[in-house]
Amino acid sequence: MRRGFLGGTFDPIHCGHLDVATAAKRALDLDGVDLVPAGMPPHRRPPLAAAADRLAMAQLAARGLPGFAVSDLEMQVEGPSYTSATLDRLASRGFDLTRLFLITGADAFRDIPTWKDYPHLLDRCHFVAVSRPGCPARTLIAALPSLADRMIETPCGVPTRPSIFLVDAPTAAVSSTEVRRRVASGESIEGLVPDAVATYIKGRHLYA
Repeated sequence: MRRGFLGGTFDPIHCGHLDVATAAKRALDLDGVDLVPAGMPPHRRPPLAAAADRLAMAQLAARGLPGFAVSDLEMQVEGPSYTSATLDRLASRGFDLTRLFLITGADAFRDIPTWKDYPHLLDRCHFVAVSRPGCPARTLIAALPSLADRMIETPCGVPTRPSIFLVDAPTAAVSSTEVRRRVASGESIEGLVPDAVATYIKGRHLYA
């Protein structure tokens, strides 16, 4: 079974996140995708919403999306949520990492040389980099020339060796920062997050 994992702070989760996950699932015919909210992101400031709220919003966003689920794996440990540590936990539970596809936006993948345990991290599972506004996936070939020979543009077959798949697909031009700014200023966030997430944010008075 091919399983995709999309991690993130999800403060809050938005339509861009879901577009990235859906594009990866479609391009590589994944059996499902787990949304994995980070407990404490290592590369960003602490999230504004509590872990329980971010988990709840991810669960609301996943409802009605075939094959989507939410995992609290990264919320079960203290300290920063490093991808390498998450892979260790999955492996210890018997998960076959060769069937795992770690999904990111192309803009986030561009910074992968700063990730903990790079470059060994890339030898443990497949990675999927999906286009984001202003950062088409194919630009990673020039941006990260040392990894170019491992990059494969989709559609394509899936080799047995860990690879970096590039998915060129339209994704919503929205960020969590913009959603929080709009909420704080009393502006509408319609169309930026799923309706159920917008209702949750309003009901819990998040980001106001």
